[in-house]
Amino acid sequence: MFVSFEGLDGSGKTTQAELLRARLEAEGEEVVATREPGGTELGERIRELVLHGGHVAPWAEALLYAASRAQHVDEVIRPALERGASVICDRYLDSSVAYQGGARGLGLERVLELNLAAVGGLLPDRTFLLLLDPAQVSARLRREHDRLEREGDDFHAGVDAAYRELAARFPERIVVLDGTRPAEMLAEEVYGALRVRS
Repeated sequence: MFVSFEGLDGSGKTTQAELLRARLEAEGEEVVATREPGGTELGERIRELVLHGGHVAPWAEALLYAASRAQHVDEVIRPALERGASVICDRYLDSSVAYQGGARGLGLERVLELNLAAVGGLLPDRTFLLLLDPAQVSARLRREHDRLEREGDDFHAGVDAAYRELAARFPERIVVLDGTRPAEMLAEEVYGALRVRS
């Protein structure tokens, strides 16, 4: 099973990924928990460059994320799935479609096509999208903000709109959740949705 979690920064996706990992491991499943950008040595270097470096042109940003993702799928995700492990990924290609395709204005279709090529068409079995009012992003972040988190309200609103469009376009894969609900309740919804599928 390949599961990804998506949403604006501060939406609770990382918490939900961790809660699901713990629950599946408690049931005896092998789970590979990973994140994007990152998950590999190359990916972590790209993460540092893109999130904490200077200005990056929109297409350069999209291509760097796609490069990180291609390495991630080749080195971590596909091998784990092939040996029967479950993979839980904190962000995957929907992030690029929403952030670069939507908010950066590169086009959802163009960024989706780029990323599908990079990952050889590999999509999650289920993607959980935690929705949050874009105005709440900065209030929910408790750490030093990275380059994308420092973007203005219009940028985050563009990401949110793109995520909602993706959810409408791929309802069989993307499960929409209310990111303002308590973490324990959301975790039960996530687990229930996965059990219904399996």
